[in-house]
Amino acid sequence: MTAGEPLIVFTREGCHLCDVAVSMLLEAGFRWREVDIDTDPELVRQYGNHVPVVKHPESGNELFFPFDGEQVRSLAASGPLRPDDVP
Repeated sequence: MTAGEPLIVFTREGCHLCDVAVSMLLEAGFRWREVDIDTDPELVRQYGNHVPVVKHPESGNELFFPFDGEQVRSLAASGPLRPDDVP
């Protein structure tokens, strides 16, 4: 991943799978920021019980758990959307 925005990890309090995902990101040395979906009704509507989700903030690509380190590396390497990528 470039020096752009850090990955976003959508979580919720008490989610043990979220803890696993965060540990995976920490161990791999990724830059990331955590967003608790329960702080935003729109995020609750969007993700519900489907957390953790890791999102590339520039490309908009997302990984829903379960995922592994290789999948996170691929996501992190995905660049920002180019004008040709937008419908």
